[in-house]
Amino acid sequence: MLPALSEQRWQLPAPLGALADPEHLGRLNPDGVEPLPLPLLAVLARRGRRTAAAIAQLLEPEAAPAPNAHFPDLTKAVERLDRACIQAEPVAICGDYDADGMTSTALLVGVLGRLGAQPLAAIPSRLDEGYGLNPAMVERLAAEGVRLLVTVDNGIAAEAALDRAEALGVEVILTDHHTIPERIPPHLALLHPARTPPGSPFRGLAGVGLAYVLAAGLCRHRRREDGLAMARDLFCIGTIADMAPLEGVNRRWLMDGLPRLGGSSLPGLKALQRLAGTEDTPLDAQVVGFQIAPRINAVGRLGDPQLVVELLTTPDWERALELAQACEGLNRQRRELCEAIEAEALALLEADGPARSNFVLLAQSHWHHGVIGIVAARLVERLGLPAALLAAEGGGLLRASVRAPRGFAVDAALSRCADLLERHGGHPAAGGFTVRAENVASLQQRLEALATEWRESHGGGHPVEPEALLHFEVIDRQFLAHQRRLEPFGIAHPQPVFWSAACRVEGQKLLRGGHLQLELAQGERRLRAMGWRWQGGADLPEWLDVAYRLTLNRWQGQERIQLDLVGVRRGAAPETDWEVQLQRNARTYWCRRLGDGLVVRNAQGEELHSSSDPQHPYLRALLEDAAMALGLVA
Repeated sequence: MLPALSEQRWQLPAPLGALADPEHLGRLNPDGVEPLPLPLLAVLARRGRRTAAAIAQLLEPEAAPAPNAHFPDLTKAVERLDRACIQAEPVAICGDYDADGMTSTALLVGVLGRLGAQPLAAIPSRLDEGYGLNPAMVERLAAEGVRLLVTVDNGIAAEAALDRAEALGVEVILTDHHTIPERIPPHLALLHPARTPPGSPFRGLAGVGLAYVLAAGLCRHRRREDGLAMARDLFCIGTIADMAPLEGVNRRWLMDGLPRLGGSSLPGLKALQRLAGTEDTPLDAQVVGFQIAPRINAVGRLGDPQLVVELLTTPDWERALELAQACEGLNRQRRELCEAIEAEALALLEADGPARSNFVLLAQSHWHHGVIGIVAARLVERLGLPAALLAAEGGGLLRASVRAPRGFAVDAALSRCADLLERHGGHPAAGGFTVRAENVASLQQRLEALATEWRESHGGGHPVEPEALLHFEVIDRQFLAHQRRLEPFGIAHPQPVFWSAACRVEGQKLLRGGHLQLELAQGERRLRAMGWRWQGGADLPEWLDVAYRLTLNRWQGQERIQLDLVGVRRGAAPETDWEVQLQRNARTYWCRRLGDGLVVRNAQGEELHSSSDPQHPYLRALLEDAAMALGLVA
C-alpha cells in the first residue's frame, strides 16, 4: 500500500563516508566472482556487510554443519522414530493451523509414511480448540492407541497436555521455536533453536526447519534418501510462508532447494501452481510468498488444516487437484471477508471524525477470527498506526489480533496491559489477546497512551527508508540479474529499496483497484512505476523523488522492468535552485545544489559551501548528509 504524499516521512540512509568512494566500495567485491554494481554494494555495506568475506558469505553461504552437534536430543529422537518405522507404529504429528505448522505436519507425515510408520496428523481447530496441543487431544490419541507424539511448531508451552501425556504413557518429541517457559514440560526429546550453541546457524529455524532436521536425520539413519526431496520442498514453502529470517542454514537450504522446487514431484504443489497461474513462472521466494503460501494459509484461517496436509502428501494427481480447488475456494472467501471487514473498519474510523486515536482498536462481534489479523495489518499499512481488531469469542470475551509499525513493540505493550487481559502473546510486530468486554474501554485508554508516547518519540507518518541512490541509466536487465544474485529475499535480508531524485512524471493514471501507474523519466531513460493501493489523488506534481523496489513484471508473455513504489515525495528539475530541508541534532538546515557542488544554510543565514572542504567532523558530516538529501551521492 502506498500512502499519500502528506502521510510519508522520508528517512534517507546515513552517508557511507570514506567507504562511499567508488574505489573503496569496489573492494567489497569478493575475489573470483563477477563484481556487484556499486549501488548494491552500498546497500550491503549499510546492512553491515563491509568486508569482501561478509559479502562472499551472503552470495555463497557455508554448508550446514552436522546437526547432531547442535541439537543434543536429535540422536535420541531419531532412534525413537526409527523404532516406530520398524514396528509400523502409529505416530501422531501435532501441528499448528498456520502455514508453518501445516507444512511441518505434512513434512513429517509424508516422510514417516514413506519409511514405514503409520503417521496421523493432529492439528487443533482454530475456532473450537485454539492454538497448540491440549489435554483432550492427548486423551483422544492415547485412546486410539498412539504411544508416540511429535509436536511441530508448538508444544513447548503445552504444560497441561504434556503432563497428561506422561500420565498416560505417551512419549513426546517436542520440536518448537517459540519462547521456552521457566518450567519445561515432560518430554522424551526436545529440538529447539534456542538450545543450539551461541552463534549456531540453526538459530533462525522455524517449525518446518526443525521438522526438516528431524526428518533428514531419520532418512540418513535409515539410509533412505527418497524422503529427503519431499522434505526439502516443504521446508522451502514453510520457511518462506512463516517469514523466518533468511540467514544461517535457512539461507543455505533455500538456495539449494528453491531452484529444484519447480521440478517437485509433489502433486499437491503442482496443483497449487496450476490454480495460481504460476506453472510457467520460476518458483522463487516471491512467488512462493505471494502466490502459494496465501492459498495454504487461507485453509488454516477458514477451513480444516487436514486439507493442506492431505494435499501436500497425496500421491494422486486428481485428488491433489480436487484439494487444491478447495484451497482456492477458501482463498477467495478469505479475500472477500478481508475486503468486507476492511471496508467496515474504515467506515467505523470515518464515523469517528478527524480526531483519530494513535492506537486503532475496533470491535465487531461478527468479524471472523481467522482473518482479523490480515485486516489489522492492512490498517497499519494504511494509517501507519498500531491496530487491534476484536471479535466475539463467547462468554463475554473478545479475541483480538494486533499488528504494528516497526518501532512499536506489540509484545511489550500487551505485557503492560496484562492486568486487563485474560491471555496475551506475540512478538514486536504482531500479537493477540483475549479480553473481557467490560475491560475494553480501559484497555483502549492504556494502549492509546502507549501509542501516543511512541509516536511522540518516533514521529508520525509512514516511514520511507531507501537504502541507496540509483540513477535510471543503470537500471537494465543486467542490473536485475545482479540483484537476483542476492536472493532469496525475506526477513533479515529484504529486497533492496532504492531511490531516484528528480524524476519527471510523463504520465499518471489511477487503475481499477485503486492502483497508481506512472511513466517516469530521468534524463533519456523512461520507466514504468506502480503504486499499489495508492492512497492519494491522481494529480501528482511534475517532478518527484521516488523510492521503490526493482521488479521484472511479466504480463501476457512479455517482460518489463518496473518500479514498485514504496514512497514518493515532491522533487525538482535538476537545473532548478531547489532547497531541501535537513534536520540534524534538533537543528534545521536548508540545502541546495550549487553548480557541481552544494551549499548548506543555517537558521541564522550562514552558509557552508562544499568547495570549502571543512576539517571539523560535524561540518564534514553535515555536508555528507546534505549531499545525500539532494541525491548527489549514493
